[in-house]
Amino acid sequence: MNQWILVFIGGGLGSMSRMAISLFFRDLIKLNFPLSTLLSNCFASLILGLTLYFFSEKFNFSELLKPFLIIGFCGGLSTFSTFSLETFELIKNGAFFIAALNIVLNLSICLFLMYLFISPKQL
Repeated sequence: MNQWILVFIGGGLGSMSRMAISLFFRDLIKLNFPLSTLLSNCFASLILGLTLYFFSEKFNFSELLKPFLIIGFCGGLSTFSTFSLETFELIKNGAFFIAALNIVLNLSICLFLMYLFISPKQL
């Protein structure tokens, strides 16, 4: 199957997953913190790290699965633009501490998840 089609399908599934996370946590928890975006980004980083780990060291997966997961699914699930908009809105509304917390948590957790699965020789 063409890689473009796999990336397209993966991106759609990732975007739908992101929407499901957003709707679930929006209705479940009422916070002045963009939790669903943080969770989407962390989940995408976890999947990306696991994918890179298993492709590099453990298993012999089809090479078509890599762009489907990395570019498609993780690209659709993670959301830097929404993270940026939500952080900007927090700053605009004077919620400086929450904006800073959002930045620190998104970066530190996602980078830590990458660190867990990517060995130094891969960097």
